[in-house]
Amino acid sequence: MAQRSAHFVPIALLVFGLAGILLLTIPTKDVQEEPELRYGIVLDAGSSHTSLYIYKWPANKQNGTAVVTQHSKCHAEGEGIASYAGQSGAAGQSLEACLDHAVKSIPKDKQQLTPVYLGATAGMRLLHLSSPERSTQILKEVGQKIQSYPFDYRGAAILSGKEEGAYGWVTVNYLSENFIKYGFEGHWFSPSRPTVGALDLGGASTQITFATQEKIENKDDLMKLRLYGHEYTLYTHSFLCYGKDQFLMTLLAHIMKSQGYPQSVTHPCYPADHSRTVKLSSILDSPCTVKYKPSSYDPHASVTVHGSGHYEYCLGNVSEVFSFNSCPFSQCSFDKVFQPNVTGGFMAFSAFFYVHSFLQQVTGITASSPSELQDATKKVCSMSFTQMMLLAPEQKSRLHYYCAASVFLNTLMLRGYGFNDTTFPHISFQKKVADTMVGWALGYMLSLSNLLPAEQLELRKALTPGVWGSLIFLFVMLLAAVLSFCLFRVYNGQNKKRGSESTI
Repeated sequence: MAQRSAHFVPIALLVFGLAGILLLTIPTKDVQEEPELRYGIVLDAGSSHTSLYIYKWPANKQNGTAVVTQHSKCHAEGEGIASYAGQSGAAGQSLEACLDHAVKSIPKDKQQLTPVYLGATAGMRLLHLSSPERSTQILKEVGQKIQSYPFDYRGAAILSGKEEGAYGWVTVNYLSENFIKYGFEGHWFSPSRPTVGALDLGGASTQITFATQEKIENKDDLMKLRLYGHEYTLYTHSFLCYGKDQFLMTLLAHIMKSQGYPQSVTHPCYPADHSRTVKLSSILDSPCTVKYKPSSYDPHASVTVHGSGHYEYCLGNVSEVFSFNSCPFSQCSFDKVFQPNVTGGFMAFSAFFYVHSFLQQVTGITASSPSELQDATKKVCSMSFTQMMLLAPEQKSRLHYYCAASVFLNTLMLRGYGFNDTTFPHISFQKKVADTMVGWALGYMLSLSNLLPAEQLELRKALTPGVWGSLIFLFVMLLAAVLSFCLFRVYNGQNKKRGSESTI
């Protein structure tokens, strides 16, 4: 028996050795492991409010730019951070609820790797013009607040109007899948579609951005971007003080000046049965209304505004705020600003969407052409406040300014930007695309993601299913042979024992 066992051991070792050699010679293939998700946060500190957006993307990148999607969002209560000027710590405190939301939304093990950017727009640009010290202090305060959270703080900055416009254009075209698209075969590819222009109307500024083959005569309005392996040449311009809120304030200042700054003024853009009282400081203390400010006035005094609901007078006053008179270039939009001809499709968002949507709601007119837009505007301006309340009661606090905002939109888009019967129907008014808010924040993160290090796809050596099957079969057979041999030994030993006992 010992002799047979001595024969079995080398045989078993030989079989296992051959199996090991076989494993070394069998070809393997590289199998890609899906990279983990990365997260990024952008705080959009606008003139009227602040929003926090959380984005996510796989750690590997597509042609140098991460494929980013919106994870969640949070709108901070209160007004924009510029409104807290002079209130120590208030701007930072206004962000706490949304930063708490981010802590709950992002996995704990990813938080320290999550970059946070705060971008302030036209509200802070205006504050910086009037009080650079206060704007710097606010940025410092919000930065300190963000750094108290477990994220990778990358800074708080005031975006230029040019940057705001360009990043809005990136968002629009990304959401429209003009840069990159996910195909049925499970791969990202470039669809080679033409891009669309972006029209953004905020509270303190408005931006127009689009790709053009025409010569851009003012290089200040030229921007080049590289995304997903392609380079784009853009015309982009931001008009400070032509945001909806600031323009309506400027319009009222213009009307007050034209009527001699009385204690009571008639506003042709307000509904005839509406009046309101406002403080002079809330109108005349803005950098946008400097040229309408009287040499001396009591900032604590008030003015009563009575509506007259007169479309033609409203249009006349709105047009006078713009400057269409002179142009130092071959052609201009307004205020001596060069603009090439608009071409292709456009997406209009932010206040453009809200005003256009209101016109559709209360007039029943689609407003998809210049004539329809004008008809809808005239209809709104002819309505009383009571009539509008019956049609849109949820907008009670904003109804008084919709006539003025609609006339402003008409003048800006048709006379200013130059949209006509051919080009206006190609404008799409949108609030969201694919459950993602349209604005500059996503474009900002897409562009900044070029600066974030990309993790390489992890590779491991792996066997094909066929090879695995063969090896499993080999080891099962080997195990069966060993078990059979052991059973044979036991059975044989028992027989010999019985034979010995029988002999005795």
